[in-house]
Amino acid sequence: MLTYTREGLELIRQECIKMSGKRALISAAASILPVPFTDIATDIMVLRNIVPKITHKFGLTKEQMDGYDPQLSIIIYEAAREVGSKIIGRYLTRDLVIHLLKKIGIKSLTTKQATKYVPLIGQVVSAGISYGGMMLVIRHHINECHKVAWMVTERTNHREKREKAG
Repeated sequence: MLTYTREGLELIRQECIKMSGKRALISAAASILPVPFTDIATDIMVLRNIVPKITHKFGLTKEQMDGYDPQLSIIIYEAAREVGSKIIGRYLTRDLVIHLLKKIGIKSLTTKQATKYVPLIGQVVSAGISYGGMMLVIRHHINECHKVAWMVTERTNHREKREKAG
């Protein structure tokens, strides 16, 4: 059963934020390299690695949901849809990773590529854009998972109370 307390969810959220900072540094380091598109390939790799870990910590991966009661899975999918998540409860495909990268914005990706060719200062700017963009995308996913997990907890608690009363 997927039920949490507010404090328990906040601990998971903080753990995921800490983990995301380390992964965003990998993205920033790759953006320093003056090799075209190395940073984008690294961003894809980082997201394909961290997003499933975050989703798993909240109990919202496809594999975890397959083991839940079907009613609970329906509640999770409905909550994910309400939040607007295209990732929760799904396998992370290349298209979903590209969707996440688009949240950074094409402009910042283009800026990041252009600044790489300005010696030193450009590389620092590129690393900053990369780190900030990656943190933005990862934190957005953490917040979606947090919100869905809390919505599911509230709805299952409400359903259980109704069943006991009825």
